[in-house]
Amino acid sequence: MDAIFDQGAPPPCPAPFNLAAYVLSRAEELGEKTALAIITPDGAEHWSYARLEAAVLGTASGFLAEGLVPGDRLLMRLGNTIEFPICYLAAIAAGIIPVPTSSPLTEPEVTAIAKDISPRLIVAEEGLALPASPRSGSAPCPVLPANAMRAMADLPPAAYVLGDPDRPGYIVYTSGTSGVPRAVTHAHRAIWARQMMFEGWYGLIESDRLLHAGAFNWTYTLGTGLLDPWTRGATALIPGSGVKPDQLGLLMQQHDATIFAAAPGIYRQLLKADLPPLKHLRHGLSAGEKLPDATNDTWERATGTPVHEAFGMSECSTFVSGASNHPAPPGTLGYPQTGRRVAVLGENGAV
Repeated sequence: MDAIFDQGAPPPCPAPFNLAAYVLSRAEELGEKTALAIITPDGAEHWSYARLEAAVLGTASGFLAEGLVPGDRLLMRLGNTIEFPICYLAAIAAGIIPVPTSSPLTEPEVTAIAKDISPRLIVAEEGLALPASPRSGSAPCPVLPANAMRAMADLPPAAYVLGDPDRPGYIVYTSGTSGVPRAVTHAHRAIWARQMMFEGWYGLIESDRLLHAGAFNWTYTLGTGLLDPWTRGATALIPGSGVKPDQLGLLMQQHDATIFAAAPGIYRQLLKADLPPLKHLRHGLSAGEKLPDATNDTWERATGTPVHEAFGMSECSTFVSGASNHPAPPGTLGYPQTGRRVAVLGENGAV
């Protein structure tokens, strides 16, 4: 049996390049189409493509006015609010390196991260733990409150900083499943490589309305829930703070979700309640851990749609998955995505 699965080389990333410019490349064309809706049972906060890009580039101007320069690191202490994607993309647009972090982190945990990355600025939501300097007890760099950052959205737009696609774009921390969470630096070109998942996993098209039930700081949510839909010109639906798993079915129905994405644990909780009819839903997406067969079967009975799984890691995103046009055979995760080269290695590192 061949232990190398080579799906062919992907197209090279263009140069010069900027991740945020690529994600929002269709903002002018799509204009008032909804890019993001943060949804709750009581309503929704809608952001059009035009408004989103204006806020991103205005905030980029604000970061530069704060004295940040390309290559500086910005620590993000934000929850599932609109400030998260605006901060993230604004930093990248300006050539600054954002470091999103999980909102529940404690002061010692976020202090260790700050020591690791040496941020020049922290953007923080009120009530979230901040890093403390061992000597002074205060944060090791200036802290910009989230509401002050939001005011930057109305500033004149900055220009996208284009450059080498291989330069650092952002830093994320692994989940720590193999030990201590570690910082992973992704280049700007990482977003270019994600297009291999559009057909290899998502089946994502411009008319889709993708509801992702994860936290923004998780690479699964950040990529699958926000960046990839915007790259495709689709609409991202994100549950607001306080939304419970048993409310997700109603939100999918109310907002005409066509794709639902979550970790298996969310599927299990969601399926404890009866789901309403979901006439627009085409399929679900699952990643983060193995989806139990019983959960998959229950979902298919409840919705009449399949769940497509993917396997990956924080360091390189997903690379094996099933998809609508290439469903995974029973008992497997699927196939190597087109553009990936996957090998099964022995203990000595040989194929």
